Amino acid sequence: MPDRKMTLTDKTVGQLPASEDGQYIVRDTELAGFFVRVGARRKTFTVQADCWVSGKRRTKKVTIGASDEMTTREARVAARAALAKILQGEFEEAPKPEVKPPSEITLREAWARYKVAHLERKERSAGTIAGYTVHVERLLADWLDTPLRELGEEPSLVARRHDDLTASSGPYAANGCMRTLRAIYNHARRSVRGLPPENPVTAVDWNKEFRRDVAMGTPDIAGWMTQLGRLRNAIRREFHLFTLLSGSRPTALKTARVPDLNLSERILRITKPK
Repeated sequence: MPDRKMTLTDKTVGQLPASEDGQYIVRDTELAGFFVRVGARRKTFTVQADCWVSGKRRTKKVTIGASDEMTTREARVAARAALAKILQGEFEEAPKPEVKPPSEITLREAWARYKVAHLERKERSAGTIAGYTVHVERLLADWLDTPLRELGEEPSLVARRHDDLTASSGPYAANGCMRTLRAIYNHARRSVRGLPPENPVTAVDWNKEFRRDVAMGTPDIAGWMTQLGRLRNAIRREFHLFTLLSGSRPTALKTARVPDLNLSERILRITKPK
């Protein structure tokens, strides 16, 4: 069977059919030399590259590990390290990452994966990422090395933490923290076998939240314009007016640059909307 090419992910590797005759290879489109060998029973991550030794071209192939022992992301990291050694003429296989039982993934590890896959890769705003970080690394700091399995098996721990956060940090912060934990747990369940299927955040009795009534209605505009006219700083005055007329968020306007403005077409390009 000829080699195939695709972006190797946990999902695509998991969907590869077992080989009925020998093995076949599926090469990664993101990292040259990185591929998975698919046999009748196993799928093995491997890396291969050429190097020159004493004027002779050598080909080195290094086995990274089986797909049921590590994630595709972990295999790709190990493959990069192995490639670097091959190109430097060092043929020792890269040490395999420590593999924990799948269900023993900690909150710290699950958060790191979620942050990369769901926040950074999807280019969430810096403010959004900072908010999630506060929830996990400050409000849930003492849980970072706790296996998610323990939280899944004892949802009462999550319910009590929500109550404690409500008292110490306020109802909105407590609710936001639990929404973050819920998202991280759901994301981890997609790739980690053995986690309890029910999200432990379902045990939370949510605090009631009220929408902030800070909008300005039509009757308020006249008074607002009067106050605007009293501002001495012309730049600040025009900025507030532009915010009102454009309906844009202040932060988006503050970060706008001259190349984002097309005067002939009267268009301002918002490069990073929330």
